[in-house]
Amino acid sequence: MIKILCVGKIKDKNLSNLIDDYIKKINRYHKLEVIEVKDEAINDNQEFVLNSEGERVLKKIDDSDYVILMDLHGKAIDSVSFANKLDKLFINYSKIVFVIGGSLGLSKDLINRANERIKLSDLTFLHNMTRLILLEQIYRSFKILNNETYHK
Repeated sequence: MIKILCVGKIKDKNLSNLIDDYIKKINRYHKLEVIEVKDEAINDNQEFVLNSEGERVLKKIDDSDYVILMDLHGKAIDSVSFANKLDKLFINYSKIVFVIGGSLGLSKDLINRANERIKLSDLTFLHNMTRLILLEQIYRSFKILNNETYHK
């Protein structure tokens, strides 16, 4: 199973429709679940915000899960390497969990729990857009692994 843990909800209906479309496409290949946790109101105490959101995410992660943080400070990876990584992880783990933090990023506890950190780009994306881009890359991975054509 693939689980995507996201801080915050999607408020844009058009973006939500695109995300739902990719979820349906991916579920034809592999079970995928997207879980949203409440985002914290941003205030002067940024550490409190990060820790509160991080605790909510950590409650949704099991000890046996392989956790990948979507993080600007993570390792860059191309689509074929990403597909091969997923393929290898499926052999050893029953659940792969991707985490998309809130607008302030990720808590130290969440970073310490992660098995690895990946960045989608050197560019910074809204965390809601990151969800769409990650889903597209997961879908692309299944197309690659199944030798199916997919536009480039």
